[in-house]
Amino acid sequence: MTEVKLRMPTVAGFKIVKQIGGGGFSTVYQAVHPGDHRVAACKIVTITPDFSEWQMKSIDKECRVHTALKHKHILELIGAAKLSIEQAARGGYLPAYYLLMEMAAGGDLFDKIVPDVGINEDIAHFYFCQMIAGLQYLHTEGVCHRDLKPENLLLDAAGTLKISDFGLCAVYKIKETGKTRVLNERCGSLPYIAPELRGTDSYEAEPIDVWGSGVILFTMLAGNTPWDEPTRGSTEFMQYITGEAFNHRPWNRFSPDALSLITGMLDIDPSQRMTLSDVAGDRWVTRPSQLASRGIAAIAASLTEGLRASGHMGIAEPDIGEEPMDTDDEDTFTRPTRTQFTQSLMLFSQVQGGNKYRYSPHLTRFFAALLPHALLGLIQEALTEMGVKMNPAKELIPEDPEDVPMIRMRIGTKDKRKIHMKGYVEIEEFKIENYTGSFVVFARDAGNPLEWRAMWKTLVEHPIVSPHVYYKKR
Repeated sequence: MTEVKLRMPTVAGFKIVKQIGGGGFSTVYQAVHPGDHRVAACKIVTITPDFSEWQMKSIDKECRVHTALKHKHILELIGAAKLSIEQAARGGYLPAYYLLMEMAAGGDLFDKIVPDVGINEDIAHFYFCQMIAGLQYLHTEGVCHRDLKPENLLLDAAGTLKISDFGLCAVYKIKETGKTRVLNERCGSLPYIAPELRGTDSYEAEPIDVWGSGVILFTMLAGNTPWDEPTRGSTEFMQYITGEAFNHRPWNRFSPDALSLITGMLDIDPSQRMTLSDVAGDRWVTRPSQLASRGIAAIAASLTEGLRASGHMGIAEPDIGEEPMDTDDEDTFTRPTRTQFTQSLMLFSQVQGGNKYRYSPHLTRFFAALLPHALLGLIQEALTEMGVKMNPAKELIPEDPEDVPMIRMRIGTKDKRKIHMKGYVEIEEFKIENYTGSFVVFARDAGNPLEWRAMWKTLVEHPIVSPHVYYKKR
């Protein structure tokens, strides 16, 4: 029986082009405006017969709240559309919510950070201040994010931080009167939630985001979250409560000002916790930025300094082919994403001869000397030994006849904090000068980017994969 391919609608004038991520609950597609060639991302949440009324109301609320938020550090929701099962059937469309968002061409902020190493204080300060500016705007609008974590901090093509994913947000304040309400829902991921969310009492909204900000700053500087959960069942959290943690790394390597700020935001008593205004006026935050005036290339270099020092960039961009350069031989999607910032981050990889470059926001990638089908078996064997679960690999035939087929395999596992990670392994053949083999991208769409990077590095260094990987010569 022939499978009927359902159509997708035009959303806010944008045509949905091809899948770039996601799986399970939602899928993300590239979308292009035919008139001016603007590029956006479209998150598609498929509506199935067992879709609950609660799910519908939750997404409706997310769209309603997010659409009204307009700030340079908030990922913009450009437009949204909903096609019920009945509406979609009449036109042969996929029944779904279609959320059209600005493209975060710079990818995940935390994709550029080495696990258990972190980034230096200057670049952490640069992006932390942008996050706080975005949160201050949110709270002014009466909105609490409630789900601050590494994967919800993205970068646009100019290197500007964008807070994303408002699925768990709550409106806690009437903007016009300033009247607030307490919240009751239990939500968020354990390593990032405030202690009061583990209880049964109502809680104030704003301290929740301050706590999340403290965990984010710690994670920027340390390359890991401070604990698995803020309860007495966590050894690391109890060491923090007793003060024992401050005798050990990474706590004892933070500067005094950074440590004072982090502990102020991570006060277990929400009534004593710093407010966002306190944070914005803190000495560590108000100090002059060492990067803001140095330009985009300097910011990108500082952000990826750890990746270069650790050899991670030498895997993502080995010594094969030429350095990426400006070219007119690009598709409609690639051209708007090519900026000084994204080029400095090495988000363009030469995969075929000539001036053909592949854009990927993921730096968790590598080149190998084996062709895709031969390499796939080794990757599957290594991932099995690592305890990673896999769906059967599928070969995708490209719509553009100049592109090569891609093997895509869905994978998932739990990180060391017992949080789920999911994404794809994408493998395609490359031919550059005298080099041939496979170009492999580990594309994360759920979970901590730091833990995803650690898994990627373990795979690359696995004894059955490593001999075939191309590296940058030191």
